[in-house]
Amino acid sequence: MKISSSTTVGMPIKNMVSIMAAVAVGVYGYFELTARLTSLETSRQLFNADLLKKSEQLPTDQEQFMLIEDLYKATEKLEITQEQNMTNKVNIQFLNKQLEKALIDIEKLKDKVRANGSGSHD
Repeated sequence: MKISSSTTVGMPIKNMVSIMAAVAVGVYGYFELTARLTSLETSRQLFNADLLKKSEQLPTDQEQFMLIEDLYKATEKLEITQEQNMTNKVNIQFLNKQLEKALIDIEKLKDKVRANGSGSHD
C-alpha cells in the first residue's frame, strides 16, 4: 500500500462530522480553560497586591487608626451631651426666673392676707 498526496480515503460523512464536532468541542474547551486560568491569575494578582498594600501598614498605624476612630465616636457623644446640657441650662434659667416671680407673688399675697386679717380684728 502506497500513501501519497493524491491518495484518497473513503470515509462515511457521519464519521467526518463526528471528528469535526470533537475538534470543535476540544478547541472550545481549550479556550474556555485558558480564559478561566487567566481570570484566576488576574484575581490572584489583585489579591496579592491588596495584601501587600495592607501589609505595608505597620501595626502601630493600624492601632492609631483605631484610636482615632474611637476618639471621633467619643467626641460625637460629648457634643450630643453638651447640646443637651445647653438646653437644660436654658430651661433651668427660665424656671429659676419663674420661681423668683412666684415667690414674689406669694409674698405679696401673704402681705395682703396679713393686711386683711389684721384690719378686720382691730
